[in-house]
Amino acid sequence: MPVKNRFAELHDEITAWRRDLHEHPELLFDTHRTSALVAEKLTAFGCDEVVTGIGRTGVVGVIKGNSDTYGKVIGLRADMDALPILEQTGVEYASKTPGAMHACGHDGHTAMLLGAAKYLAETRNFDGTAVVIFQPAEEGGGGGREMCEDGMMERFGIQEVYGMHNWPGRPLGSFAIRPGAFFAATDIFEIEVEGLGGHAAKPHETVDTTVVASQIVVALQTIASRFADPVDQVVVSVTSFETSSKAFNVIPQRVALKGTVRTMSGEMRDLAETRLKKIATGVAESFGAEARVDYVRNYPVMVNHDEQTKFAADVATKISGSCAEAPLVMGGEDFAFMLEERPGAYILVGNGPGAAVHHPEYNFNDEAIPAGCSWWAEIVEQRLPVAS
Repeated sequence: MPVKNRFAELHDEITAWRRDLHEHPELLFDTHRTSALVAEKLTAFGCDEVVTGIGRTGVVGVIKGNSDTYGKVIGLRADMDALPILEQTGVEYASKTPGAMHACGHDGHTAMLLGAAKYLAETRNFDGTAVVIFQPAEEGGGGGREMCEDGMMERFGIQEVYGMHNWPGRPLGSFAIRPGAFFAATDIFEIEVEGLGGHAAKPHETVDTTVVASQIVVALQTIASRFADPVDQVVVSVTSFETSSKAFNVIPQRVALKGTVRTMSGEMRDLAETRLKKIATGVAESFGAEARVDYVRNYPVMVNHDEQTKFAADVATKISGSCAEAPLVMGGEDFAFMLEERPGAYILVGNGPGAAVHHPEYNFNDEAIPAGCSWWAEIVEQRLPVAS
């Protein structure tokens, strides 16, 4: 089963939607223009129900099949938000919003799911109900969590849910997936080190927070190298080091550290949090300083369900001829919240060569649109086959 002919016909139209979205990126939950455009199109497609304001600015469309013998409901999710990055692609449809761009391809995800929704509303060649989910605030805001907490799964009776992300470097239009843990849990932390500031010429009269904080940064790397089983995945990164003084001749009173912890299991997540707190406070105490730690659990591990992963891979294989085993990804994905509520699977579609996601020169490849649209449409038609 190759790419659907209908998406070849719709390719130019879907590309135009995608490029319009790219020109007008919106961050986190402030996807007001994008959400309105999505709702307008879903209504024009003839969806049986279009609901806005789910998870603040999320949009849900309901498409009923020509029959509903068993009452099955499948959810399809795309993310809508952009990133606070200054675009450097040079394309004619580049961002018109300074300091914001679609550097992760959510414009492509939204456009592809709109294309699938248009096709499904036209054909309705399935037995049951398709629910198309357009989510804000994937990039750190937890929009997936908010849509779930808003009762989306129960309200629309969703029984399974499927998501997709483009992947630069994978062959264009190819697919990759893996069962079980796929994307990492993404936690964040802040450590404030308090010492005794003073003149840089008299360090013996101070408790030097710069030295203390530097020792903490180095010691935190022992979480991975000495506390974690070498076959387990954990990444601890200190990404910000800021002193309370900017002078050349002052030992600062305080230093603030920020960073992230990435893990692939609940056990490793617990270990990393426990060790981080003990290392930070213990190192500081050994120098006569004090460390205060604020540790926030953000996105959980995104775990694909076995049965749905196999089904998603079979659909991808029928479209593109194969479906590779994807690597573990230490990035986060808040589709994890939806997969905690319902069984489902998340797949990667190849974006071809080019800049990586979250890079100012990244651009979604419009040639991936037919493959992505076909996968979403076939998920519905094959999971909800018309009774013979």
